Amino acid sequence: MLSIAEGFPLANGVRVPKIGFGTWQIPDGDPAYDATMAALQLGYRHIDTARAYGNEASIARAVADSGVARDELFLTTKLPAALKTYDEAMASFADSAAALDTDYVDLYLIHFPTPLQDPGGDYRAGNAEVWRAMEGLHATGRVRAIGVSNFSVKDIEALLKTAKVAPHVNQIKFHIGNTEPDITAFCQDSAILVEGYSPLATGALLDNVQLAHVAARYAKSVAQLSIRYLLQRDVLPLPKSTTPSRMAANIEVDFQISDNDMAFLDSLHATT
Repeated sequence: MLSIAEGFPLANGVRVPKIGFGTWQIPDGDPAYDATMAALQLGYRHIDTARAYGNEASIARAVADSGVARDELFLTTKLPAALKTYDEAMASFADSAAALDTDYVDLYLIHFPTPLQDPGGDYRAGNAEVWRAMEGLHATGRVRAIGVSNFSVKDIEALLKTAKVAPHVNQIKFHIGNTEPDITAFCQDSAILVEGYSPLATGALLDNVQLAHVAARYAKSVAQLSIRYLLQRDVLPLPKSTTPSRMAANIEVDFQISDNDMAFLDSLHATT
């Protein structure tokens, strides 16, 4: 088994466990508690949530009951997309930290560059204000690393005009057939770790015949092939499941996709 305790290094020296457990769309209460507990028992040490997911408190209960020490965990949460002022960012972080029952968060992200109800709006000034708050949280140690999510090259370039600390991470949708080459290359050239959510395209890759043929050559599932693909692209995968057997399989990716197969997978488009 791949050691998921191994880490991707961030620009500030913090290391992020190589495979994270995504909790998007896992409801608060027993579903989030049970899924997180199962993930921790299986060896996951990187848990990804967001204020908007509404499940931070249930994740905190699972962490507390798991017996895993806080310093063995890497917890990520995110600032809601609609909040674009310094004070809102500070207040929302305080709410997240309280819900997660932690003195610090390992990674804090701006969830989206614009509010979801106004995707075409100009929020450069708001993002700069929010980033100033996040830089302050980072400076005081309440956040070990800061970053963004769903940011384009232009969004990051705008942020860098006033930033004192460059983003350590950009979390984007990334899977075979949807690799965002421009933003991925920009981030990797700029020492910004790319994290990939929906590495299985929310399950849509699982019935892909082309991927099944490739996976069979390694005696692996399409899910395992898809997660391994991200790792070999130096992208941190964030698979999500509420089924313990699938959670376990998602970290059994200690194999190597050949250069020829990687080139083939790179060539695929519209895999879903």
